[in-house]
Amino acid sequence: MKQKVLKVHPHDNVLVALQDLDKDDTVQYNGTVYTMQEKIPAKHKFAASSFDKGDALIMYGVLVGRAQTPITAGSRIAVENVHHAANGYALAAQRKTAWQVPDISRWQQKTFMGYHRQDGSVGTANYWLVIPLVFCENRNIEVLKEALLTELGYSRPAKYAAFTRSLVAQQQAGADAAGILETIYTEQDDSQENMRLFENVDGIKFLTHDGGCGGIRQDAQTLCGLLAGYITHANVAGATVLSLGCQNAQVSMLQAEINKRDPAFSKPLYILDQQQTGAESLLITQAIRQTFAGLMEANQCTRQPAPLSKLCIGLECGGSDGFSGISANPAIGYTSDLLVALGGSVVLAEFPELCGVEQEMSDRCCHVEDASRFIQLMRTYQQRAEEAGSGFDMNPSPGNIKDGLITDAIKSAGAAKKGGTSPVVAVLDYPEKVQQAGLNLLCTPGNDVESTTAEVGSGANIVLFTTGLGTPTGNPIVPVIKLSSNTKLYQRMQDIIDINTGSIIDGEESITAAGERILDYVIQVASGTITAKSVINGQDDFIPWKRGVSL
Repeated sequence: MKQKVLKVHPHDNVLVALQDLDKDDTVQYNGTVYTMQEKIPAKHKFAASSFDKGDALIMYGVLVGRAQTPITAGSRIAVENVHHAANGYALAAQRKTAWQVPDISRWQQKTFMGYHRQDGSVGTANYWLVIPLVFCENRNIEVLKEALLTELGYSRPAKYAAFTRSLVAQQQAGADAAGILETIYTEQDDSQENMRLFENVDGIKFLTHDGGCGGIRQDAQTLCGLLAGYITHANVAGATVLSLGCQNAQVSMLQAEINKRDPAFSKPLYILDQQQTGAESLLITQAIRQTFAGLMEANQCTRQPAPLSKLCIGLECGGSDGFSGISANPAIGYTSDLLVALGGSVVLAEFPELCGVEQEMSDRCCHVEDASRFIQLMRTYQQRAEEAGSGFDMNPSPGNIKDGLITDAIKSAGAAKKGGTSPVVAVLDYPEKVQQAGLNLLCTPGNDVESTTAEVGSGANIVLFTTGLGTPTGNPIVPVIKLSSNTKLYQRMQDIIDINTGSIIDGEESITAAGERILDYVIQVASGTITAKSVINGQDDFIPWKRGVSL
């Protein structure tokens, strides 16, 4: 029988409504009866006992807020009666790295079919990159895109063009606006994809950005580090780079960042300087020739078996709701633990969404140097946010709040569940590369696209992205597998959601079973036997972080 409410941690003094509860409804949990003092929407929290002003609210076993006004038992926790609060943190003398290693016997002999690179990494896809070193080259990138995609069979179907043509035909036949508004779109209107010339190359990805010059020199250095992370990425066979010539992000800076990540770099890399080349026609035709030659070489790489230890999973959440922290996030947290036990790597980012669990994450660091670095990064980030007139307490979006994530600490405590329970092997500052197997912490904003862009730049070759409200975020070179925290979302947005973990809320599946199911799905996506919805939809989101204040 499905439960109506849930206490996430034994020490909690708030409960989560798993379904809508009306005023005067009574619910029982672990032998205690609670009477609702008002309507409690599903996903929201209510007081398990009465609070006086200033009393601490505990959820996930940690401080997540304090009462702004007296709150009676059975009343809803809301922005009107609770404000953000979190425990302080400091460097502890002892490391707390013990964890319950999950049973991995089912997967120890399993492999995935991936693209093997000379540096020992293995890709889950095989892409060619075309990127600018500076925003001045964005237009030329678009010119190359127009010249290459259709002719090589990589253009996407003009999905809604036929629908527009049908409206034109109706208008020309005399239809009025009312008739146009009643026209129904059907999938039969979609056109067919072209056949690819290079069957082993999954696509040519054209990345544009607004950086590379202006700003401060550190911005250019960081951008070059991120672009180097993409060029050296396991999912990339080679790249064409356009430089204007005079910008802050110099070619030498990019090459140094590439060497930092892969000293024996041997992929085909073509760098063109417009100011040295001269006429645009010379630049574009040379870029086309070199890219075509590079694609011929990239096409020689085929999928081969690889151990699961070659997987590096980025962990992300966006459009979170009140169920994210009790279904989708802990489910991929168990997947994370499975992969770590198998010798793989996982990346937990979004530092503003670790507010309130800093002590736990710091204590889980294997090395005191990493624990100290994590604390320093968190404090610096928070300080910069406050100096800009903001703070981590302003992180929850209106959508988060509407769906029960009232304070940043509530949101963060649930978001941290994505990282599972394994020890932290390294703390990375953006845009550093993952070098060690195990759980890595990467300093990024909570912003969906900035954080996903960063995780991939650090080496993630699969991203698990949980959502409770729905978001189409993807990445140009890495499959972003979208997981819903609730069944209603999965049913409503099946065009962008890959996996439903609402089965946990519905009482049909345990967190452990869901985590195991997710790992099996990851293996199929990594092997190319299942295509993530983000890839099907061509969701190529790419936003570099300028290290400014972004929550």
